[in-house]
Formats: sequence, C-alpha cells, structure tokens
Amino acid sequence: MTQKTPQIFAPLDPAPRLIMGPGPVNVYPSVLQSLSAPMLGQFDPQFTAYMNEVMVLYRQVFQTKNQWALLVNGTARAGIEACMTSMITPGDKVLILNFGRFGYLLKEIAERCSADVMMIDTEWGTVFEPGAVRDAIKKHRPRIVATVHGDTSTTMAQPLDQIGGICREFDALLYVDATATMGGMSIDVDGWQLDAVSSGLQKCMSGPPGSSPITFNERVAEVVSKRRHIEEGIQPDGYAAAQGQRIQSNYFDLAMLMDYWGPDRLNHHTESTSMLYAARECARVILSEGLENTFARHRQSSTALRAGLQAMGLKLFGDPNHRMDNVTGVLIPNVVDGDKVRSELLQDFGIEIGTSFGALHGLVWRIGTMGYVCQKANVLRCLTSLDAVLRRNGYNAPAGAGIEAAYGAYDG
Repeated sequence: MTQKTPQIFAPLDPAPRLIMGPGPVNVYPSVLQSLSAPMLGQFDPQFTAYMNEVMVLYRQVFQTKNQWALLVNGTARAGIEACMTSMITPGDKVLILNFGRFGYLLKEIAERCSADVMMIDTEWGTVFEPGAVRDAIKKHRPRIVATVHGDTSTTMAQPLDQIGGICREFDALLYVDATATMGGMSIDVDGWQLDAVSSGLQKCMSGPPGSSPITFNERVAEVVSKRRHIEEGIQPDGYAAAQGQRIQSNYFDLAMLMDYWGPDRLNHHTESTSMLYAARECARVILSEGLENTFARHRQSSTALRAGLQAMGLKLFGDPNHRMDNVTGVLIPNVVDGDKVRSELLQDFGIEIGTSFGALHGLVWRIGTMGYVCQKANVLRCLTSLDAVLRRNGYNAPAGAGIEAAYGAYDG
C-alpha cells in the first residue's frame, strides 16, 4: 500500500485586523494571555476556586445578587438555549418581543422546545413602548416573555426598566438575551427585575466566542428544580427525580449545571478550562475599569463616530432615542456598492465593518465600537479610512469634516 504524503499547512498567522463590525471584535491582550495559562483538572481545588471567582465577578457585571451567575460552554447561543430549554416546558405559552433578526431566533428556539409561541413585532429600527408590551401580556397571558436587549441586526436597544415589572404583575418570567450589550451598556438585572439573562464574550466583553455567561434568579431556579433529573451513572444514593417533565437537553440542562457549579460539584461535563480563564479575565478587566467608566467610554466613542459619519453626509439608521451605545447603523449611499466598500476597507486598511440581515441587507452598514476596540484612535482610523474608500468609489464627503466632528465630540 502506497503511503500518501500528509497534507500539512503552515502555522497560523492571521493578518492583523481592526474588527469594527457588530461582533466578534478584537480581544483584550490580557484575555489572550489568559488563554495560554496551564490546564487544570475540573475538580482541582484551584480550578473550582476559579469557578467560584467567575460567579462573583459575573454577579457584579450583571448587577445582581443572584446565587446563580455561571458559564455555559459554547457561544452566546448556548446560553440562550440553556435558559430557554430549561425554562420552557412543552406547551408553555411564550411571548416573543421581536424587533430584529434575533427575535426570530428566540421564536425558533421556543418552537423547538414545543412551546405555544406568540410574537409581537415592531418595525426594524424601532423598539416597543411599555404599554404595548403590557397589552400583549394581558391579552396572551404567557408563562414566559422573551426578548433581546440590544439587537445588532437593527442596532436598537430595547428599554427593559419597566418590562420586568409588567411581567411580575402578570406572573410571567422574563428572559433576556444580552449578548450584544453586556459590558457596553448597563444591564441592571435586579433593578429591572429580569428573571434570566444570557450573554457572550465576543462583543463588548472583548473575549473570544465560546463561553456564555448567564444569570437567573430564584423564580427561575424554582421552575428548573421542579424538572431536576440526574443522569444514570452519577446518581447519588437516595436520589429521586423531580416530578416535572425532564428538561429536553442534557447539555443545556440548567438543573444539572446548578449541581455542577454548586457546592456538590456533581459531574456534568468537562468545563472548558481555557474559556473559563478567558471569561474570568474579561470580567476582571471590565470591573477594574469600573462599569460606569466602561459604559461612558462606549457612549463617548459611539457619539464621536456618529458625529463623524453625519458630518460626512451619511445618514444613520433607526430611532435616535434607542440606538445601542456600541454599534451604529449607517445607510449605504446609493452611489456606491456597499459590499465593495466593505471589501476595500478590509483589504486596503485592515478594517472590518458589517452589513446587515434580511430586509436591511445591502442597505445598512453596521459599525461597532465594542470593548477593546472602543478607543479614540480606532474611531478616528475608521472614519479616515472609510472617507478614503468612499472617495475612490465616487462618494465625496466634505474634506476633513468627519474627523473634525469626531474630534469635537471627544473634546466636548
């Protein structure tokens, strides 16, 4: 038998990029360093101490006193699935508040959980008023309400400060996907009465995708515990399953994750060691800067970017009162090919910005100012480079107007 020569590639050497799309974004240097820390066994006392530290750190990031603030191994979608799969019993009424692409994701996951799904919609680029949410909850009487905090597909942020109270009024649980806002905008879990929230590392937390921080309160823990099941092979003596229907997923079973992250340390899966290190460092960096300082940095950079874009004659997308503080939608001028501009910006200047989805694809660019990327130098570099590419493609903005406006926003 003739032995084939193995196909071997060169070592990884990615080209340097400034990633200013809607996520992922460039990673904090200390987070990259944390990924190279030595491996530990999942029940090594040093490692379980790190798990406990992660819980302490993320309680602060989520602004909660919840006992449960932990990681789900997987990208941000893993956290969404863990919360919804564990909270939804087949047949439950679930109301989705949809104002962008990711509302449809919540709808699909709820349908896969065999929920009785209802959805209310608002035009992309707008958000829901509390009265409309209250009317929908009163009409449908859902067991669970699910929504996104900041939907990067539309660059809009849904105010949540009143919705939690409305859900409590009608005894509904509120789940929130905060993937795009955690670390860049305030998520006051306790103050806003949010029952369960999930997120990811790859946006304002400036970490690698692959770990999903979540938190949930005792209202959710009670619901989940009624469905508690321990898989055969690790059941302790005297174990009796709860009376509720077993959670549909093994991997995303919050009841078993509670047993794993809790003091019993009951084996569930092998914790993603390096990702736990990264998640720990992401939270440590942000809390060291201070949450309010971090939020202010995101607001200032977005304000400067938007001032520059508008001075260049570009129009911004969506309701100006409800734009996210960390990603900006820009209407693509009719005289240019939006994909060509993005390609040249990447190839000639090493800067990545995003397009959008669905009805907005080809109509809107999305420019992110998130996490480690959210710095004055990067905003100015993006504006200068975009101006150059636009000129090469037939769009002429007032000379130097974008940079001067951005400087004015920073200096003011």
